[in-house]
Amino acid sequence: MASIAEAEPGTAILASRRPSIANPMARIPYPDTDRPDLAPLVERIKAERGGRLLNLYRMLLHSPPIASGWLALFTAIRQQSALSGRLRELVILRIAMLNGAEYEFKAHVPFALREGFTQTQIDALKAGGAPEGLTEVDEAVLVYAEAMTRTVRVSDAVFAAVRKHLGDRELVELTATIAGYNLVSRVLEALKIDHE
Repeated sequence: MASIAEAEPGTAILASRRPSIANPMARIPYPDTDRPDLAPLVERIKAERGGRLLNLYRMLLHSPPIASGWLALFTAIRQQSALSGRLRELVILRIAMLNGAEYEFKAHVPFALREGFTQTQIDALKAGGAPEGLTEVDEAVLVYAEAMTRTVRVSDAVFAAVRKHLGDRELVELTATIAGYNLVSRVLEALKIDHE
């Protein structure tokens, strides 16, 4: 079996992960969300996501148990967590950039702006740089997110830098947020889910 590098010689990793403009359609069709058996779950998703049924959730409705579990997990991460919204959005944007998940990045820009990031800082994150004006804890969680995303394993030094700033609950929530949004980007990119 050929490796990814052999299958796509000379292709930059991030470029190969970005959605193709030439092929904007998802790889499989979205299910009919007007089906009566999906109505309660569709209404629950809309209630927990500001009245909208995003394409990601539309696609997940192919498997109602997955869609339901996904909703519960990401409602906990985004709405019930003690982790600050600032740190949550910072790592989500970094993960989206690292994974070339444009849908995920664009979807979270408004949340990042609401959490106090400037457009200049967001642009720096998108370019792969370290934005100016970050705090010590911001920088520590970015390094932690990068380690979890790129290599999965986190060194003791990287963990200690985050541990210095966060308690047990926040550490678990930060770790779950990073793992969760790596899941999001992988589903979005593998299925080529259309941007809103």
